[in-house]
Amino acid sequence: MDSNIASFSGVVPSLAQVAELGPPRSEIGVGCLMPWAGRLYVLNYNSHKERSGRGVSLRRIKPDMSMEVVPETLGVDGTYTNRFVHHASNQIVIGPHVIDAEHRIRTVPELQPLRVCGATRHLTDPDNLVYVLCMEGELFELNVRTLECRQIFDLQDEMDTHGEGKVHFKDCYCSFGRLVICSNEYHEPDWRGEQARGRLAEFDGSAWTILDRKPFTCVAGRHDFGQTIFATGWDQASAIMKVFTNADKKWTTYRLPKASHCFDHKWQTEWPRIREVEHERFLMDHHGMFYELSPWAYGGRVWGVRPISTHLWVLGDFCTWRGMLVMGADNASPSHGLSPTTAEPQSGLWFGKTDDLWGFGKPAGWGGPWWRTQPQPDDPSDPYLMTGFEHKCLHVKSHAGGPVRITIELDFMGCGEFCPYHTVDVPAEGYAAYTFPTGLSAHWARLTSDVAATLSAQFIYT
Repeated sequence: MDSNIASFSGVVPSLAQVAELGPPRSEIGVGCLMPWAGRLYVLNYNSHKERSGRGVSLRRIKPDMSMEVVPETLGVDGTYTNRFVHHASNQIVIGPHVIDAEHRIRTVPELQPLRVCGATRHLTDPDNLVYVLCMEGELFELNVRTLECRQIFDLQDEMDTHGEGKVHFKDCYCSFGRLVICSNEYHEPDWRGEQARGRLAEFDGSAWTILDRKPFTCVAGRHDFGQTIFATGWDQASAIMKVFTNADKKWTTYRLPKASHCFDHKWQTEWPRIREVEHERFLMDHHGMFYELSPWAYGGRVWGVRPISTHLWVLGDFCTWRGMLVMGADNASPSHGLSPTTAEPQSGLWFGKTDDLWGFGKPAGWGGPWWRTQPQPDDPSDPYLMTGFEHKCLHVKSHAGGPVRITIELDFMGCGEFCPYHTVDVPAEGYAAYTFPTGLSAHWARLTSDVAATLSAQFIYT
């Protein structure tokens, strides 16, 4: 970075995203980042549908680190978080805009007033069409050459959810003959188990299939390279990573620690992403922790998921640009007056190297496969990440049922082959714990119960 550019721990104040005071006075988070044709496009967002003239806009950073408001987009604001490269036409789709390699910008009028959150390739005509998803469940087909745009689904109807303002749709991704979408609804009734409004679903061109009724925030992959699709979400028990492997046409559920409970609400997650930041390697931001992630799967299993560090940022997006890792945050929101000490909506951009992430907070977290769950006897739980943490302890609580023997099984090689490791005896409606020896690690752990009971099992990693 130019030594004349003021930078503080990677944050460049001259590139801060600052909105007008309003009203409405909400936020100016960084919705998406897209390097394109020598520039870095920064699209920020507020927390409502379009209300022009409030200081939210598409901005463009030049190689000399100067930033300009893209003049063609003045007065076009809202909640936009989508970014997609359409290689066949050599254009990007970002927010309601389509931008070519000469930085010529066209805006799609049908999308401008909506909260656009995802764009992805088309199932049958990828050379001309893309799917565009909006937060209230509107799904469009957009012709990126002619800008013809038509709505094809209202996903609130297709997903049997509760309508506009009740459920946030967050992301979409299309590969291997399936369009995958997600939403992240999660309130106290979801936590209590009284409702399940979050969704992960796929469309095969003729019908929708709901894969999970839990909050999910990101769907990503590298198409034919890697032959996988990743989806990240959470529930009461832990963070979740679901993986589709094209070799066996199968979804597998993995569980990961929560680095913070601050992300346990649909408004607090925003848009944690999975994105390539170094050559053919993914960086995954999930529930307050960064992970290294390979796009490849072997034998229907993912290999080498590795925690890097913890953080408390609410990140809208990150990318690699001119050899740097760039991250865009959602830092300060007056929340329409609900935050009595936040006077000005603002957010920052951080510039550094991917290797800098290893100097952040040490990997730590909590979670597990069961939260008031009723596992069948000898039916193994979802695998739970175990590698990359120094100290590990398992807590088991029996909420209902007789004495229970829990068997801990470990996958040392990471390929899905589990071996019995230790048993924990839990008294009827009682509690037991097991502390793993310091330094012992495996890629994944899972649990089985010898009898039917209502159980919670949580790993604490420090």
